Amino acid sequence: MIKLSRLIIIVCVTAAFANYLPKPIHTPIKVIPKEVCITTLEVTPIKIVSKELPNFLNQIGKRESSNQYDIVNKFGYMGKYQFGRKTLNKIGFKHISNEKFLSTPSIQEEAMLKLLKSNKHTLRRQIKKYANTLRHGVYITESGMLAAAHLAGAGNVKKFLRTGKDKQDGLGTPLTEYLTKFGGYNLALIN
Repeated sequence: MIKLSRLIIIVCVTAAFANYLPKPIHTPIKVIPKEVCITTLEVTPIKIVSKELPNFLNQIGKRESSNQYDIVNKFGYMGKYQFGRKTLNKIGFKHISNEKFLSTPSIQEEAMLKLLKSNKHTLRRQIKKYANTLRHGVYITESGMLAAAHLAGAGNVKKFLRTGKDKQDGLGTPLTEYLTKFGGYNLALIN
């Protein structure tokens, strides 16, 4: 993009000073008015994707439920991040009814942060050993491991790292899809 904009500037400057340059014999020079140069300059915006926690959560929510907080899939998984009742109970949300969970986005966000912290603790040795390495043909990162643990459980992430066995969820999504799709995010805020 920078090279193109330099070329446009050179053409515009050359056109602006064309009357002052010696004209070749028998070769007419068409002068481009300044207004044309300015109005035809197109700038293509560059999409900058944040690789921080809020974007990580948004992208997981988008993949799981199109970021819909009130959705329940055919297996009974609920909300933006598609939590099962068993997982919610395990991370301390036994007292929250399914109806309250589905109608309260802040509870769903809190549950996701708790699950990420729990999985980070469970996978701490694997994160230390395998983060930023290639394993079974997949580039492993901390955020990819945590996303894959959300999909298939931390135990299945450990099993993949040991054996290469690629567990799938009930809809057929492989653990390796989450390892790669959600890799490279900075999740330093998750302690």
